[in-house]
Amino acid sequence: MATHLQGSLFDQTDDVRLGPLDGLRRITLGSGAWIDVLPGWLSGADVLFEQLATEVPWRAERRTMYDHVVDVPRLLAYYGADDPLPHPVLAEARDALSAHYADELGEPFATAGLCFYRDGRDSVAWHGDRIGRGAREDTMVAILSVGAPRDLLLRPMHGRGGTVRRPLGHGDLIVMGGSCQRTWEHCVPKSTRATGPRISIQFRPHGVN
Repeated sequence: MATHLQGSLFDQTDDVRLGPLDGLRRITLGSGAWIDVLPGWLSGADVLFEQLATEVPWRAERRTMYDHVVDVPRLLAYYGADDPLPHPVLAEARDALSAHYADELGEPFATAGLCFYRDGRDSVAWHGDRIGRGAREDTMVAILSVGAPRDLLLRPMHGRGGTVRRPLGHGDLIVMGGSCQRTWEHCVPKSTRATGPRISIQFRPHGVN
């Protein structure tokens, strides 16, 4: 798969490893929703990007929208709770997040969904992870990003309050928690700027999609 990633000037190591989680910063969104953010949690993120881009069995999907079948504007991969993840550091990340949030979440992160945004034309529309328990329960979704930064936008479901914008890439971590999936939406919009490829890894508990 042909991709061109402009590497990070601040992450020049080939050693793919996680940093500590004690630098997480919580931002209260309102209506019981919050996000935790930690830039550069993963070092060696460009090395991990290249391995995932070439070795993950990416699939293209088509979906029905307004009586038309259209291509999903990104590539996808999914790993269930019992599936081996495509790099050992992803299992370490899932375990570290599960341990860090054990008291607050009350259960481990179990699954990993991967999205490959090949360029600025790839995107994901406004949505919440409300298929399953996220529609009725507080939960968490943790997203680790590698590759070129892309904006993640969040907005309240009922239009009260402004939009939150977080550029994510090169090993950045964001965790959406509390009522975030029910009361807020998030998206990765298309970009007309020259934008390099990005892969996001989303860790979720059982039954949250």
